[in-house]
Amino acid sequence: MPNVVRRPRSAVRRPVTIAVVAVLLLVVAFLAAAALVPFAPTTASATTYAAPRSSAPELRFPGYGATAVEAEGFPESLTTSGDRKERSIASISKIVTALVVLDRKPLDVGQQGPTVRFTPAMEALYAQYAAKNGEVAPLPSDLRMSQYRVFQVALMESANNYAGALALWAFGSMDGYREAAAAWLDEHGLDDTTIVEPTGLDPRNRSTATDLVDLGKLALADPLVKQVVGTRSATVPGVGEIENSNKLLGMDGVEGIKTGTLDEAGACLLFAATYERGGRDVTVIGVMLGGVDHDSLDVDVRRLLHSVADDFHVVTLTHEGQTFGTYEAPWQDGVDATASRAASVLVWGRTEVTAKATLEPVTVGAAGDRVGSVRFRVSHHDPVTVPLELDAAIEDPGVWWRWSNPFRGVQFDPAAALG
Repeated sequence: MPNVVRRPRSAVRRPVTIAVVAVLLLVVAFLAAAALVPFAPTTASATTYAAPRSSAPELRFPGYGATAVEAEGFPESLTTSGDRKERSIASISKIVTALVVLDRKPLDVGQQGPTVRFTPAMEALYAQYAAKNGEVAPLPSDLRMSQYRVFQVALMESANNYAGALALWAFGSMDGYREAAAAWLDEHGLDDTTIVEPTGLDPRNRSTATDLVDLGKLALADPLVKQVVGTRSATVPGVGEIENSNKLLGMDGVEGIKTGTLDEAGACLLFAATYERGGRDVTVIGVMLGGVDHDSLDVDVRRLLHSVADDFHVVTLTHEGQTFGTYEAPWQDGVDATASRAASVLVWGRTEVTAKATLEPVTVGAAGDRVGSVRFRVSHHDPVTVPLELDAAIEDPGVWWRWSNPFRGVQFDPAAALG
């Protein structure tokens, strides 16, 4: 009988045990991997932006002369009508005179400034300008007046002899004034403006409507000039009560700037008016040249100003909470990326708006977490950027979901897999 070799029972159990352990290790490794392998970022998609619409402005221009108008801070609003040639500008010239004199002899608001002593040459201007049917005002009996008071009579009363006196006082001669005025115009880019004397009685004082709009901006930028041209009446010692020649002051927001009248120029007005629009003040500056008379011109100016003011409107770019993208995760419903705040801009006339949302990679996050931004491009305006945030949490799905959906949505790195 052959001998039978029996293996020990432990030797039989060892392979089985190893196999079971191996299976358990694989299961543990699988569960650990399923629980710990990082997820890829959720799928992000931007929504389509519906841009607000606006219409082209319908401005009401007169049918004569030359007109230009612009809302300060809104260069796209500059609009012209009529011819664009250089025209006689009459007493609008006195704004140049005031600014050129202040460039030489500055004066702050609230100060009277140095005393102007009227010389015989200055006295002679009264008869000289009166002979040309120009507006003149009497001189004080002691032939002395503060610089500020002279400005008031020259700009408000439009007294030619006072404008001429300012030029002689500041520059010593009319030739000196002409040289200073030419240099000042060149320095400020008023290339289509010519000034040969300080009053505007000479029709060779000429400019274009667009240059005069720029001149109006310069006038309002000087606090003293802005104050004087916006004053309706004043009492000047030695002269008496004076009234501003601009009869529109205080009407429809009008706050200046200068009238002008001359046979060669017609009725003219360099004007400014301020309106409250969209929670801010907006100043409209314009000029109208070549009118028949100031009564009809004033009607046309008011009609134009109303049409300009009516074309301001607030464009809402986004509401707070408006959706600009969605994050999709396999384990929960989509979560929106929404605007963290409302945004709007004040615009004039036709305006185009586009928006581009940028969504950051997100795996999990809390409600309110910033996840990107939306950038609005608005024609004629600086871009506006609004942060985007999650409107709800993107939560970790937890171990049970990971185990029941093994490796679904995990981050896979092909390079790492290939070693």
